[in-house]
Amino acid sequence: MTESAADLVQAKGVLLESAGRRRLGPEALRTALVDLHDFWLSSRAAAIGLTERGALVAVGALGRRELAPYSDLDLVLLHDGRRDVDQLAQRLWYPLWDAGLGLDHSVRTPGQAVQVAATDLRAAFGLLEARHIAGDTALSDKVRSAVRQAWRAGIRGRFDEVAESAQSRWAKVGDVAHRVEPDLKSGHGGLRDVQLLDALALAQLLEKPNAEVLEAKGVLLDVRTELHRLAGRARDVLRAQDADEVAGALELGDRFELARALSGAARAVAFAAEVGLRAARGALPRRGLAALRRAPVRRPLDTGVVEHGGEVALARDATAGRDPALVLRVAATAARTGLPVAAGTLHRLADTAPELREPWPRPALDELLSLLGTGQRLVDVVEALDRTGLWGRLFPEWGAVRDLPPRDRAHVWTVDRHLVEACAQSARLTTRVARPDLLLLGTLLHDIGKGRGGDHSVVGESLAVQIGRRLGLDEHDVDVLGAMVRHHLLLPHTATRRDLEDPTTVTRVVETLAGHALVLDLLEALAEADALATGPGVWSPWKATLIRGLADRCRVVMAGEPLPVPAPRSRLGVELAAAVAAGGGPQVRWAAGAEPATVVVAVPERSAALSASAGVLALHSLEVHAAALFGVDVNTDVNPDVDPDLDTGDRVVVFEFAVSPRFGGFPDPALLRADLVRVLDGTFALDEALARKERDYAPIASTGEPPPPPRVLWFDDEASGAVVLELRGTDRIGLLHRVAAALEGCKVELRWARVATLGSSVVDAFCVAGPGDSGALSVAERRDIEAVVLAATRK
Repeated sequence: MTESAADLVQAKGVLLESAGRRRLGPEALRTALVDLHDFWLSSRAAAIGLTERGALVAVGALGRRELAPYSDLDLVLLHDGRRDVDQLAQRLWYPLWDAGLGLDHSVRTPGQAVQVAATDLRAAFGLLEARHIAGDTALSDKVRSAVRQAWRAGIRGRFDEVAESAQSRWAKVGDVAHRVEPDLKSGHGGLRDVQLLDALALAQLLEKPNAEVLEAKGVLLDVRTELHRLAGRARDVLRAQDADEVAGALELGDRFELARALSGAARAVAFAAEVGLRAARGALPRRGLAALRRAPVRRPLDTGVVEHGGEVALARDATAGRDPALVLRVAATAARTGLPVAAGTLHRLADTAPELREPWPRPALDELLSLLGTGQRLVDVVEALDRTGLWGRLFPEWGAVRDLPPRDRAHVWTVDRHLVEACAQSARLTTRVARPDLLLLGTLLHDIGKGRGGDHSVVGESLAVQIGRRLGLDEHDVDVLGAMVRHHLLLPHTATRRDLEDPTTVTRVVETLAGHALVLDLLEALAEADALATGPGVWSPWKATLIRGLADRCRVVMAGEPLPVPAPRSRLGVELAAAVAAGGGPQVRWAAGAEPATVVVAVPERSAALSASAGVLALHSLEVHAAALFGVDVNTDVNPDVDPDLDTGDRVVVFEFAVSPRFGGFPDPALLRADLVRVLDGTFALDEALARKERDYAPIASTGEPPPPPRVLWFDDEASGAVVLELRGTDRIGLLHRVAAALEGCKVELRWARVATLGSSVVDAFCVAGPGDSGALSVAERRDIEAVVLAATRK
């Protein structure tokens, strides 16, 4: 070995090249890297005379034999009073630094090692895993033994710090299982949680991690190893842009299969860490008067269910074989009280509870409904049941959605977690509907058809019918449950893709639901719960207004009453149109009392009116949620006394934009008007101003992940013959301006627009009509328009 450690770097490069050719899998690569570094370090230590009264030990990834390709080396030089220790340290560290290797190092006496472990939690975790590399083996053993003994002796006084540190990290970093870009090391369910379990086991508070946790740890390590290798540097966050390549290296199908494997592994580790912390707290050694206290009293909570030591447990005479509702009663009690289910109780039920006969006994269904109605506390309880196999025993269909990653970026949860989160949201809405039990069940099952191929709503309907019969629902309720799952997207899709003032839109929904008012009520509540559980910003006041308006109009038709006459053109819009016609130029005004905030714009009718108006709003940091437009004929609408057959060509177009500020407050309408005038007369370069705005104020991507390609979908408007173009893409400042300009250039009539921002994504719908009397667009025309719109999103 040379002073420069060049041989070490060269050999490491050979290993990585071999791994890149798939000759070394991730586990074999880690083993080879550990052996390589151990050999170089031990040889180097011998060469510089580190034999007696000194030892080199590895902590961290090298100490655990989990070295990823670009992990730092965490080394401790132990000595027992050697005077040349500084020279030894320099001769060890400098070659590694010169070779460009990451190094975290320290020099300690045994007393110093024990002292730092007693005061620094991170150092304690590292020294608990210390592994001898070279030098005096007895010295390494002495330090490791002293640190572990001090750890066991002091754990009672340090446990709160350990627990708070873990929970703070979970809150800060988030779940590995549910993050789009998970932190494999520090996230909830990541590798640091396995270290936590190991540390608690060394404190003799827990058994060592079981086989499931060790298997999950292997998955996390393999992904992290490949991530390091592909990135060419140390990295613990799996970026979306790297996921497909990592999946390929691990011989998984794609990033979705990788996400599913990671989710399952992380949830196993997270559950073990949470249960482990509770079990460890209960196992803390008692001293002094605390040792004389009586054991916790078993307080009855429900039939066969007691509280014991702050956890939900089984009464001594309770058996699942004689009480078919026991599993669900334990779960419902835990959710109702906020107490966790004892790990021993979960495992006992998993070992002894039989499958429920079909149809379920009524008490079992009652307990299920009680559980589903507890709201947010439901989530942790279902997770506990699922990790121990009990939830899958109740719902065998759950396996297809378990850990299934979402395909839509707006979703922040795996499909199974989304279903439970949506059910928790629906518990707040049960007072709005006549059948809260069906709302809870339908929400729990609305996406159960995903992960099986085909239309998940159609597949889900058959599964929901199957489950409803198994639960013991009567046939009428089974039909309602199936209809909820089949049509759970009907209201949100119709509200955002159709003209709600058109009677045909309402008739279509009513006919689809066969006039069933109960299903309509349930679907309205389900739409809200579904959106709230999808991700930030998916449910908004504007979307609520659209869906509520659609549902209310459907109820009118179902009751056999005529639909209300469409609202007349706003008086403010007509007033502004009159001002435009009178030579006042473009007009801008805020509509008083509108919810959400509405800005009304009136301009002389021209092809670039919408794009100009939308661009000015974007320039003033206003986010558009919807745009309605109508034309005003000055001769007939503003001056009714004028002969209607006299057409002077004076027409004004009025836009009503529902908006909210991206930040700050609402701008003065006079400023909006001034900029709009300049844009329309060609004295203001709007596109350049928007480009500067986007450059200065657009969110900075933390990972550099390229946005997914935009998509265009087409829907026919049965009533008018027009079509709805739906654009799905990544939000940008001025996007509506660019798309509107593209549509205006295609010479189509734009009748209305609705804009929905879902986190960083948008779903924008535009009702357009062709130049002919029918308003229809041919396939070729649609293809040309689609190309222009997609090009506009990339400008």
